[in-house]
Amino acid sequence: MRRTSLTRQRLTALSLFAATLLTYPLLGLAQGSLAGWPVVVVYLFGVWAGVIVLAALIAESRGR
Repeated sequence: MRRTSLTRQRLTALSLFAATLLTYPLLGLAQGSLAGWPVVVVYLFGVWAGVIVLAALIAESRGR
């Protein structure tokens, strides 16, 4: 049986963490507006951008 690489484990953990952040109970907490934008929209785009940045960092650190 082949061992799973550390990068794959980190990306799997990141995807599970992202799925947790995008569940309804956490989305339901975001109410109101921030600079004219609904807070839920700011939250969604913030989580989305954060996951992309973290995935890129994990993928690029693979060779180190």
